[in-house]
Amino acid sequence: QVQLVESGGGSVQSGGSLRLSCAASGYSDSRYCMGWFRQAPGKQREGVATIDSNGSTRYADSVKGRFTISQDNAKNTLYLQMNSLKPEDTAMYYCAASGISGRYYYAGFCNYGMDYWGKGTLVTISS
Repeated sequence: QVQLVESGGGSVQSGGSLRLSCAASGYSDSRYCMGWFRQAPGKQREGVATIDSNGSTRYADSVKGRFTISQDNAKNTLYLQMNSLKPEDTAMYYCAASGISGRYYYAGFCNYGMDYWGKGTLVTISS
């Protein structure tokens, strides 16, 4: 059973930084790809950053140069370092992993859809 548990969210002022973590267990897929997605109030969930088994990364244009996705395979942990945060980054951030059924596909990110999701961690940026 795949479990993804996010942590690291919080409230910071504009220009500040946060690092999100996602502890993964039970995940092993030939289509390995993990990433971060976010959903702001009243908006659809969108891709933020993903990383695949080759270490290739993809980012939303809105976060390029500010956010960095990384992984520690020894710890089975995915990270998202967020710098120069803006109020528009306020959202619930979700960790996700691709799977066989690929239910939720986001163009420009993982080549396969995301099947597994964490419960999210809230990020609030004040101006």
